[in-house]
Parts: sequence; C-alpha cells; structure tokens
Amino acid sequence: MCDRIKIFCGDITSEKVDAIVNAANTDLILGGGVAGAIRLKGGPSIQVECNRQGPIELGDAALTGAGDLCARFVIHAAVMHLGDKPTAESIEKATLNSLQIASDSSLKVIAFPALGTGIGGFAMERAAKI
Repeated sequence: MCDRIKIFCGDITSEKVDAIVNAANTDLILGGGVAGAIRLKGGPSIQVECNRQGPIELGDAALTGAGDLCARFVIHAAVMHLGDKPTAESIEKATLNSLQIASDSSLKVIAFPALGTGIGGFAMERAAKI
C-alpha cells in the first residue's frame, strides 16, 4: 500500500502533505489535542464541514477540506465517542478506514498522529503496534 513510512515528532498541523489525520470523536467535534490544534490553525471551515458529516460510527472516518492548514485535506478518524476512551479495535478500524479514504481520494502523502494517545489516554506502545 505504501512505498515508505517515516516516523517523526512535530506539529502535524504544519505538514505540507495531501492529508493529515485527526484523532476524532464520533460527533466530529474539534475539541482539544490534535483536533483542537486543527481547529485553531485551520479555521472554522473545518468544523463547519464536520458538522455536515457528523456524527459518524466508531471506527469510521470522514474527509474534509483543511481550511488554512498547509495540508489539502483532513481525515477525521473516529477512534472514540465524545467523553469516552479509544480501544485497540476502534483505533485499528479508524486507521484502516482513513487509509481507505486516502486511497479512494488518490491521496499519496498522509500524516498520522499517534491515534488515541493524547486526550484518549491510549498507551503509545500499543498504538504504535496497531
């Protein structure tokens, strides 16, 4: 599916890529963490598009424009319900659905955060294995 994977620490909202992935909740509310940074740096148009598409099922993903971000799109990967915690299953399913959206949309360069590990509290090592 890919030629190359790079792992690095940095500000995902500054990446010049086809799409960045947002560790989203099923309501597609851009609250804190990565989603909050996307909302602040990308501007209100991203939340407006999320409002039109949400809520979505746990493990599903949705594509929006990227507003004022350097990326062209944001893929919102629903790893948890609002106020809940992610599971290994929801992270895996949301990752696969995000990759499917990228493939269907001919997106080649995608930046993923460590899904579910921030506000969601999922263990970084477990997320990396998924």
